[in-house]
Amino acid sequence: MTFFSTAFPSSLSGIDVVWLPVAMLLPLAGLAAVLLDRVFGEPPRFHPLVGFGAIADALERRLNPAAGATADGHGGRAATDPAARLAGAVAWLLAVLPWAALAAWLCAPAQLGLVGDVLLLTLALGGRSLTEHAARVGADLLAGDLPAARRHVSFLVSRQTAELDEEGVARACVESTLENGADAIFGALFWFAMAGGAGAVFYRLANTLDAMWGYRTPRLGAFGFAAARLDDALNYVPARLVAFAYALCGRTATALRCWRQQAPHWDSPNAGPVMAAGAGALGLRLGGAAVYHGHVETRPVLGAGQAPAGADIVRALHLVRRALVLWLLVWLALAALCAVLF
Repeated sequence: MTFFSTAFPSSLSGIDVVWLPVAMLLPLAGLAAVLLDRVFGEPPRFHPLVGFGAIADALERRLNPAAGATADGHGGRAATDPAARLAGAVAWLLAVLPWAALAAWLCAPAQLGLVGDVLLLTLALGGRSLTEHAARVGADLLAGDLPAARRHVSFLVSRQTAELDEEGVARACVESTLENGADAIFGALFWFAMAGGAGAVFYRLANTLDAMWGYRTPRLGAFGFAAARLDDALNYVPARLVAFAYALCGRTATALRCWRQQAPHWDSPNAGPVMAAGAGALGLRLGGAAVYHGHVETRPVLGAGQAPAGADIVRALHLVRRALVLWLLVWLALAALCAVLF
């Protein structure tokens, strides 16, 4: 049985790796990308996701039969309209598959190999960006600057923030920290573990399309159906692993109870477990009414304990960070075990 290799003969290696277990290469690449994201964050200019967003907007305007719908619903189509659903599925394929194929090519041994995997995962991660945005909201609240907090939290959430009080801003930010942490960090890591850099790119683009098209509005209800359902499918397993990690890194019994009892009542099959477990782990009460696209949505209560405040945003960021460390340690441990056994 060979435990070590001088070169990894798959799409993960464009460079020689000496005296390193083959099974350790991918988790070590993941660790490197997490550290790079932590140090450098997202590119200040010309981020690939910005360009992708522009392409997605153009596809939606061109292919969506309800592209003329206005915010108040005039001109929209039913969310079950088959032509709009088909157009949305075609647009999704056109938007995602070429870039995923390019990512797979870049990570081939003859191209960038393992270096390509690290770079693509670094671009797919949004950990530092999430931390900076959420911490800014927390600092605004602690400084008593509610208008600034409202403005900055609007960068993180899709709900209307102009009339939120301090508790409402803190609640929105903590919810976004828990949920976006699952998307921008853990989901990308999970699919990187499954399929390398191409998997991370595929997931991140699919998640971005859900964030752009996955709304139940007259314009996007049918067109964004495929984007929303595919994102649900891609996040099903990682969301539950994130919820379990949140529970282990906080008030475990409360988090597991909230997950079991409250998540089934939440509208999203993946956000429910993540936010219920996260809220329980923090000892906070999240959920409740929120205004989306001019309409009040009455959401179930998640978690248990006190209402969130500005200081709880930092606590939520610490929970996400502890869960990330746990994920990486478990991944490295499993890889080391595989290296020994196989």
